[in-house]
Amino acid sequence: MRLNKGAAYFCKNLLYLIIVSVIFSCASQQKPQGGPRDRTPPKLLKATPPNMTRNFTAKQIRLDFDEFFSLKNPFQEITLSPAQEKLPSYKVSKKSIVVDFKDSLQKNTTYVINFGKAIADVNEGNIVPNFTYVFSTGSHIDSLSVSGSVQNILTQEKEKDVTVMLFPIKQDTLFGKKKPTIFATTDSSGNFSLNNLHDGDYRIYALKETAPNKIYDNDNELIAFQKEPVHLRKDTTGIHLNLFKQDPDKFRLVDRRFDPDGKMFFTFNKGINNPSVKILYPPAMDQQKILNFNKTRDTALIYMRSMDFDSIRVSFLDNNKPLDTINLRKGRKEAFDRTIGLQFNTTADGRLKPNTDLTVTSNMPIESFDTAIITLNEDSVNVSNYTLIKDTTDLRKLTLQYKWKANSKYQLIFNDGSITDIYGDKNKKILKIFQVDKVDNYGLLSLKITVPDTSKAYVVELLNDLKKVIHTDAITKNAILTYKNYPVGKYNVRIVYDSNRNGKWDSGNVKQRKQPENIWLYTKIITLRSNWEAEEPIDIPKEVNP
Repeated sequence: MRLNKGAAYFCKNLLYLIIVSVIFSCASQQKPQGGPRDRTPPKLLKATPPNMTRNFTAKQIRLDFDEFFSLKNPFQEITLSPAQEKLPSYKVSKKSIVVDFKDSLQKNTTYVINFGKAIADVNEGNIVPNFTYVFSTGSHIDSLSVSGSVQNILTQEKEKDVTVMLFPIKQDTLFGKKKPTIFATTDSSGNFSLNNLHDGDYRIYALKETAPNKIYDNDNELIAFQKEPVHLRKDTTGIHLNLFKQDPDKFRLVDRRFDPDGKMFFTFNKGINNPSVKILYPPAMDQQKILNFNKTRDTALIYMRSMDFDSIRVSFLDNNKPLDTINLRKGRKEAFDRTIGLQFNTTADGRLKPNTDLTVTSNMPIESFDTAIITLNEDSVNVSNYTLIKDTTDLRKLTLQYKWKANSKYQLIFNDGSITDIYGDKNKKILKIFQVDKVDNYGLLSLKITVPDTSKAYVVELLNDLKKVIHTDAITKNAILTYKNYPVGKYNVRIVYDSNRNGKWDSGNVKQRKQPENIWLYTKIITLRSNWEAEEPIDIPKEVNP
């Protein structure tokens, strides 16, 4: 029967809607959303030949997992011990790893393939930690083990994801040059276990890397080692390794430059004990320099009163002994952009610590200031009975002394031209609004320290809740240390066993087999309450393994 035009149009549209619906229904099929994140790494289902095979004769190993994965950094992560001249190949085939040997295997030898952190699932990157495949070409499999823990010596906290490595004594010279063949990674509790080891004498190290190559080759990496060798004749447990950042052996300039405002900026790879600087060229320029070192003495700023030179030679010294000499160049008539800026010793919300002076720090050395055009207002009322003093040791600093009132609000105005720097530049108007913090926000803390041995030296470090050292005291006998006017909050105390009696913690050195100075952390958190006097007795324990 022939359809009329209306029916035909209806059927045509209906067919079109059905087709579109089917297409979008198919296209919208997606992986279900939500649900818990997959945190499970790939799981080994089968190994051919089986793991721990004795009298091994195969030329190929196949490892089948339960999901798809990738091999990350296989050349860095995967090792075979004992090593072979011709390295095996490691290929991914669907959900399997295929290992093909390119070299012959030694007789009656236990081999360990350590995959490190190489095996990770495709979707979430979950790593199979410390996965090893072990086999022996003889009837015996080496079964000795070494286990222990790793912690950061400064924080006294256990460290995860640290590479712990063993080097046979005869191969110890390879440390820092080649990656180890025997290694494991610490777990979330800082523990490690090295298994299937042959009896012998070993050196043990731990490395917290900045770049994952298992080679100690960066000054910023944390290193640990045991001073005495591991004499492995039976399972060895309880090895404790302290990570530390080693001071570089050689002084080196990390950065050197002229900043846009004309000052010379230098950073070093380590702090200088007693730093000084001498300008060697141009002649007679040394008397014009203005020098600032930071607290850790690993950064130097040099301002020159005269910039009429195109090159300059700077010598850095420690205890008057030259460390390095460098040259910097610029245009003789080069222009610099100088804008005077000021910083103040107030909190982020503009509060000044009670019973303290206001410190003003400029970004440029100050030649002079004019109090006639500097305004201090107390609750909107102008006051003039303040004192403004220029620091004689740091020409960038001014100290403003005044009898501050607890509930008053202050406005300090450096009007146009009130400050002149050493180049004759003057400031634009700078306004600082602040008030004195409440006395109730501060307290007094006393530490009653008892030392275990008065023939030795100790350094008492007070740490804030961010674990930052805010005060240090060197002692050799029982003492009461008082910290006045400290903000309420939580504090920790750390003790340095100061073996060289220099009043600070000293790091170690791997090449010299020198351990860092020991540290003991007082585990109790000290709470300083509002307007409160807290007294805390602390008995320092005897040094363990000095």
